Order: sequence, then C-alpha cells, then structure tokens
Amino acid sequence: MCEMANQKMTVAQALIRFLKQQYLARDGKEHAFFAGVWGIFGHGNVSGLGQALEEDRSLVYYQARNEQAMVHAAIAFAKQKRRLQTFACTSSIGPGATNMVTAAALATINRLPVLLLPGDIFARRQAGPVLQQLETRAGLDVSVNDCLRPVSCFWDRIYRWEQLLESLPEAMRVLSSSAETGAVTICLPQDVQTEAGNFPDRFFEPRIYTLSRPLPDETAIERALAQILQAERPLLIAGGGVNYSEAEEALSDFCRSTGIPSAETQAGKGALPFTHAQNLGAIGCTGTRAANLMAQAADLVIAVGTRLADFTTASGTQFQNSAVSFIGINIDARDASKYRSLALIGDCKVTLRELTQRLVARAYRVSPLYAETIAVEREQWFLTRETFTNPGVADGLSQGQALGLINAQLAREDTLVGAAGSLPGDMHKLLHVHSSRQYHMEYGYSCMGYEIAGGLGVKMSKSTGDVFVLVGDGSYLMMHSEIVTALQEAQKLIILLFVNHKFASIDGLSRHCGSAGFGNEFRKRSADGQLNGAYLAIDYVANARSLGAESLAVSTGAELEVALQKARQAERSFLIAISIENPQAIPSFATQWNVPIAELSQSSQVAAARKNYVHLFERNSDGRH
Repeated sequence: MCEMANQKMTVAQALIRFLKQQYLARDGKEHAFFAGVWGIFGHGNVSGLGQALEEDRSLVYYQARNEQAMVHAAIAFAKQKRRLQTFACTSSIGPGATNMVTAAALATINRLPVLLLPGDIFARRQAGPVLQQLETRAGLDVSVNDCLRPVSCFWDRIYRWEQLLESLPEAMRVLSSSAETGAVTICLPQDVQTEAGNFPDRFFEPRIYTLSRPLPDETAIERALAQILQAERPLLIAGGGVNYSEAEEALSDFCRSTGIPSAETQAGKGALPFTHAQNLGAIGCTGTRAANLMAQAADLVIAVGTRLADFTTASGTQFQNSAVSFIGINIDARDASKYRSLALIGDCKVTLRELTQRLVARAYRVSPLYAETIAVEREQWFLTRETFTNPGVADGLSQGQALGLINAQLAREDTLVGAAGSLPGDMHKLLHVHSSRQYHMEYGYSCMGYEIAGGLGVKMSKSTGDVFVLVGDGSYLMMHSEIVTALQEAQKLIILLFVNHKFASIDGLSRHCGSAGFGNEFRKRSADGQLNGAYLAIDYVANARSLGAESLAVSTGAELEVALQKARQAERSFLIAISIENPQAIPSFATQWNVPIAELSQSSQVAAARKNYVHLFERNSDGRH
C-alpha cells in the first residue's frame, strides 16, 4: 500500500492554501472562487491567519476599517460577480466577531456567499476567561461567535486540525450552492489557528464546483404551459434569480415572443432594459403605477427568481383578482412554492428558454386588447415619472428631481448603489437602467451603513465605469469609514449624499401612521428637554475632505449637474452633499405596506390611520391577506 503524502503546516496556513484552490464553473468557464481576504487583526487571529497571510501573499489581503463594512464590501462584490466569486473575512474574537453578525444576516437573507473566519476562545481553555471572552452558565463551549449561528447557512468551530478536512469542503458545498448559499462561518480558536497538523496533499488539490442548469420536472412544465395558455392577464415578476442565472436574454425573448409583461423586484431591476416594450418597471410597495395596476388585475403571476417578500407583494395585498394563480420558477424549492405556486424547480435561464420554445410552437401570444393595455399603462407611467424627475435647474431640489438629473448622466458602464432609507423606493420607481449591472440595491435586509462599503465592493468587481453611491445623511453617519479604504485601494467612488436632516424614510412612515415623526429629525435638545431645537450643523463636505476625498455641496439642479461632471473628472473619491429642500415625496402607487398601527391612542390622526389599516389588512378566510 502506498503511503499517503502529507505536509505539516498550521491550521491557518492550511486554510489559506485550501481557499486558493477553490473554483466555480458554469457554462464551461472556471472562476477562482476567492478573490482575497478582508480582515482586521487582533489577539484572536494575528498570530494565526495574520501570519499565514503575511507568509503567503498570493491570496490578497485587504485592510478594512470596520468588520461589518468589510463583509458588506465582500457581499457587494459577490452580488456584482453573480455569486461566482467572493471573499473570506477574518476578525478577532470579541467585538470584531460580533460586528460581523449584521452583515452575516444580510448575506444570508440576500442569498449571497461570504466566508467568515472569526477568531475564537482557547480550545484548551487554560487561558480562560481570556480578554473579550463571554462567560455564561450555559456552558464552557459558548462564545460570542455563537451569535453567528442563526444568521449563517453553515456554522462550525474547529477544535482539532483534522476537523478542517471535513469542515472546509462542507463550507464550500454550501457557498457554491445556488439554493443554499449565504454566510458561512468557521470559528477558529486562537490556539488552534497556530497548531500544526499533517495535512494530506490531496486536500490542496484544485476543486471545481460546477453550477448546473437543471430543468424542472416535465409534468410541471406541461402544467405551467396549460396555465399560461388559459390566462387572460398573465404577469411575470423578475427577481434577483434572473440576474444571478444570467437569464436576462432568455427573459427578454420570453416576454417579446409571448407579449407577457414583466415587473421587477429590487434585486431584479434591470433584468429587462427600461426600453423593452414589456417592461412595466418596479412592482410592489416601491413599484410603478403600471406594474401595480397590472398586478392587481392579473389572473396568473409567473414569479421568476424571486422569494416574493412583503415589499414585492404589498404584504400579500398586491394580487386582487379572486381567480389569480401562481407559477414559481426558482432553483430553491421553498421559494418556488410560495403563494401556493405551481413550482418549477430549476434554473431560470434554461426554464425560460424551454417555456418560450413551447409557447412559440403553440403560437401563443397575449390578446390584442391586453397588449394595448400594457402599452397604455407603460406610456402613462413614463408621463407620471416625468412629473417627479424634471427639476427647474435654479430651484431647490426634491429627491426625485435629483435622481432624474443623476439618471440623465448615467453611462451604460456605470453602477448605482443603494440600500436603506427613502432612496431605495424612489430609485426603484424612478431610475431608468439598461441592465442589472447598472443597479445594485441591497434591499433584502435594507441595512443602513451598507452603501459606501457596498460601493467599494462593487467598484472592486468592475474594470470600467464609475460607481455612484446614493446614501442618505442618516445612513452616512452610521458608517462612512470605508471612504478611507477606497482611497487606500485607489478605488474611486462618487458618493451622492442626500442631506435632509432626518431619518427621512421612517419620518415619512411615522407620519403615514398618524404620528408626527417623533424622534427622527436631527435636532438639538431644547430647554424643555425635547429634541425639537435647531437642526444639527454637520459639515459633510469638511468631513469627506478630512478623510481624503474631494467634495462639494450643492442645492440646485444646475449646481448638481456641474458637480457630477467634476466628480467624473476627479482622480479620487468624490462626495457631493445634495441639500434636499423640496419636500415633494413620491407616492405609493396602488399599493400598501403592512405596518401595524396602535389600536389605542390619544391622537385622532392615529385613530383614523388605525381604522384605515384594519380595513386594508383584515385577513381573508383562505389565510392570505
């Protein structure tokens, strides 16, 4: 019997070597899965992973300013790369590890792969309680890293070097799965990171994980065809799965060949260019009038690559036709089956192509009357959009008008990045994009603070075009430190900071619920003890310059146009602080979001809002809203 060849190295060294040999393959093309490692070192990982990365520079190390932000950057990169490539992220034990919890939740909710490698407490325990160690009566094997369990798709803690041989392949199986991917956490006790083992050579051989394109069951396909042929007002909803599957062309052919209109979720925006005759734009609580009216009347909804979250479905009230039925096309069986859908479990690209071929063979097309309705609603929406996006260049700007000016200067290779506040809704409704590459929105978790770090990840994924980060002042104040990292890595960002002196989205929601925006404006505390004094005087331009970026403040359309041109010409990151002085808001069109309102209140406005809420969201006997 041949003796197995082994190599002695530390756990950290073996892990880094393993990561370099992982590849994803799709449609005959291979991609190195890990583009590098983000990290901040501390006593939990400096002598383990830190030393391993120092000795092996072939896996590039990126230095972040905040652990949550570095995971955001990794996630944004993975999204822009269509989940074919990502980063590993390492932190010390303690606050460094728990800082990653929010970003881990974001990755898992958005189905985006990222590998988290937090340091951990001593496996040998003789040093405990070590600095930053949680002491709990629940057990001696509990650390703060257990907080990452519920937000990870796979979680493990390595106590012996041999466990790495099983843990890492399982981690890669999950990370590379289109249906199961998200945050994967492997906790590395600080002593174990530095311990050596005899790792077999075969452990470091290149591993290629092939992403297949499975077709749904034949019976399910035929049942779906029968439903489509019988439908009078079918509507397709394009989700992020269309883009991850690179099914944009297949979707375009399906809609063009059949005449079936398409509406887009936040993650699916750009799956069809805005110029496509069947594109009705955004759907749901942040949707267009055209898409939402068509959804209300639809008798068949074809949900492609979407998990049908509450914003897309208007908290279950979007589809008003009593005869409506659903077809779900998704690689994930759970998502494909939502809303009692006929589940077509398979790849979006090949499934759409198969349906197109069979429908064309049967000479299917929507009725002339329905086609005319689609065209009329689409044209009406374009006219409505203009009323919110056309500014007078000398007047104070509304948010919609600023977006209109930004959109007018958008090149096809540029990307717009957003995440939280009132901007995502307005961006979803108002922005015209030619492809999903132009629109990067984190709206599964809608995490404040994602924007600048996410913009950095997007920029790192691109070879051409500018990245425009759209962020409100509330979100900017939460996390803007990765401006420094962008400058360090010579990754230019154009940061468009919308200044309205409040948490604008929640302020608007509060007022919609009958309240007065309590606790949302950025004001000084007055003599009466309330936060109702003068607005805080925050110099965002000076703040950005202090970090090394160029910056300007603007308050009119003409000033914004000039600033955008200067930002494009700049060699380093550039911040434009846009004063939003026109309070005009973009309404919700034919849709509602379920936000419970107090059943008892001293306010007559709250009481009226509660009455309207009960009327809108009382539950039907079939269990749906």
